[in-house]
Amino acid sequence: MEWQFIGCMIFLAAAFYTDIRTMKIPNRITIAFAATGLAFQGATGGFEGLWSGCKGFAVGFGIMFVLYCFKAVGGGDVKLFGGIGAWTGTAFTLSSLLYSIIAAGVIGLAILLVRGETMSRAAGVLRSVYGAVLLQSVQPLKAARHDMVRFPFMIAVIPGAILAYMYM
Repeated sequence: MEWQFIGCMIFLAAAFYTDIRTMKIPNRITIAFAATGLAFQGATGGFEGLWSGCKGFAVGFGIMFVLYCFKAVGGGDVKLFGGIGAWTGTAFTLSSLLYSIIAAGVIGLAILLVRGETMSRAAGVLRSVYGAVLLQSVQPLKAARHDMVRFPFMIAVIPGAILAYMYM
C-alpha cells in the first residue's frame, strides 16, 4: 500500500469514528486531512504533486458541494472528500465518491426494507414529484426533505474507499 492511501485511511478512520458517534465530522479532522494531504503531495511530488493534490481537492470538494446544495450530504462530508482528493488525487477521489454513493443507496434501501417502509416511501416520493409537476414548484420536494432516511455517510464512504482502492 502506498503512503498516500495509508494517510488517507488514517483520516477516514478518524472521520468514521466521529461521524458514527455524533453524525458530524469536525473541522479539526477535515482541515487537517486536506492540509496534510497537500503537504504530503508537495513534499513527495514537488510542484506536480501539489498540483495533483489541489486538483483532487477541487474535484472532491466541488462535486460534494453540489450534493450539499441539494441537502444530500453535510458540510463535513464536503470537506472530507476534499481531503481524500488532497491525499490521493482526482482518479481515486472520483472512484471512491462513485462507490460511496452506490453504497449509500444500498444502505438506504436496506434500512427501508428492514423497517418495512419501502412502498410507503416510494409512494411519498411519487406524490412529491407529482405535486412539483402539478404546481410547477419545487415546494413539494422541499417539504418531503424532512422525511429522508438519514445515516452517517461514513458508513458508505469506508466501503467506497476500499472498493476504489481494490479496483484501481
